[in-house]
Amino acid sequence: MTAVHVTRESTFLQPNQARVLLRPFNHGDARKTSQIIGRILALPEEQVVRLLEGITASFSHRHRNLHDTLLERCDQLRDLLPPGQSLSEPRRLLIGSCFLAEYSVESAALFNPSIVRHPDQSGLPAGALRFVLSLRATGEGHISSMTFRTGIIHPDQRIEILAPSPFLTEPRQIVNPWYEKPLFERKLGELNLDIEFTRRIMHVLPPVFTLDQLREALNTEQARLPDGLTLKDQAAAQGIWLLARSNFEVEFQPDRDMSERVLFPATPSQRNGIEDARFVCFQNDDGSHNYYATFTAYDGRVVVPELVETSDFLHFRFITLNGPAAINKGMALFPRKIGGRYVMLSRQDNESTSIMFSGNVHFWNEYTLLLTPVFPWEIVQLGNCGSPVETEAGWLVLSHGVGPMREYCIGAFLLDLEDPTKVLARLREPLLKPNAAEREGYVPNVVYTCGFLLHQGQLIIPYGLADHSTGFATVPLSEVLAAMEPV
Repeated sequence: MTAVHVTRESTFLQPNQARVLLRPFNHGDARKTSQIIGRILALPEEQVVRLLEGITASFSHRHRNLHDTLLERCDQLRDLLPPGQSLSEPRRLLIGSCFLAEYSVESAALFNPSIVRHPDQSGLPAGALRFVLSLRATGEGHISSMTFRTGIIHPDQRIEILAPSPFLTEPRQIVNPWYEKPLFERKLGELNLDIEFTRRIMHVLPPVFTLDQLREALNTEQARLPDGLTLKDQAAAQGIWLLARSNFEVEFQPDRDMSERVLFPATPSQRNGIEDARFVCFQNDDGSHNYYATFTAYDGRVVVPELVETSDFLHFRFITLNGPAAINKGMALFPRKIGGRYVMLSRQDNESTSIMFSGNVHFWNEYTLLLTPVFPWEIVQLGNCGSPVETEAGWLVLSHGVGPMREYCIGAFLLDLEDPTKVLARLREPLLKPNAAEREGYVPNVVYTCGFLLHQGQLIIPYGLADHSTGFATVPLSEVLAAMEPV
């Protein structure tokens, strides 16, 4: 094998427990919540003011707009507040504070990065590139969320990660997102919900409808039936509503720094984590670009692949993936269509890599086996490490292999540009394997990435170390291609 010179860069990201997110803290049922509010209402006003002064002194420097956040949280509990009773602002603020808690999103780990070209490349010298780095942040309860950093690859290939903001913030959920009726109906069919009740609901909806219109249609149909819904219709109604809520949109305020933005689990399928996002800058048919990321949603028992779309990293649209081939972890979208179809790498059997084609990015029905484990370092499992990168030689794919002692290594293979079902070449030995300094962590003996960049002939590879932290490596593309053995 021709020598490949991999440089481990000095750039390094460690989880920071001081970066905390303010999230709702629910104490249980309405009875307990009412009891807590009752105790606060019984406090003398002077004590309320003193308590609030202490809260402000301890927490105002840790969060943006703490005052507004406390009031907003109190307003969310309005149905449990005494009707007709006027509460002072300090008391409302104190109530809000008792139903919020700080959550350290990266207290346990900050790892499994992907990297894409930043949508804003202004103000850079020739030869430099600004990028967006997405990371899997894991906190209390092993709940994973998606967080971001920005950085610059300088003309001398030096990698700089910009210092993160001390604040974290969640986006606002768009209250009334829109849905395309044909797409929604097709997803209902995939879920085996195409029954007469469902057809009646969809018939009254316009070609593009909102969540409010769907809610009204469901309520109208239920009110129309004097005996109420049958059990089968109730199950269909619940399925329709869950599908709608699983496809949603969120938006960050534009003045929030990229490093402040956190996508925290927001649906039942994501309850225990948003894991291992694989971002890709996708070229549309008209030459414009937007960003897709496949990720693994985990509810504590079942993993489900899902998709998120954005053009600016401010407005995100979460979309379900459907079809019998949309299963398991590690789906990675190619950065453009091939032959008029979307193309995706996938893992169907927990050990091999497959490839899929579709006319619709939301539906994946068939797959073709692409590669199986061959070499000792991948003898247990072979998967991808993010979306392929287009080169003159072919589609370059970084792979992950699992070998003896559950050691994860990063390798590579090459696919034909016009027909990516053809494997042209692959590395016999891994590009990266855990060295002595990278073995220790939350999950020992793992190096892993969810995406890489090609810039001025160099592969820029951010990678997770032992499921705990993140490092960077660079390697010349020419050396990787030269070291590959034809298949």
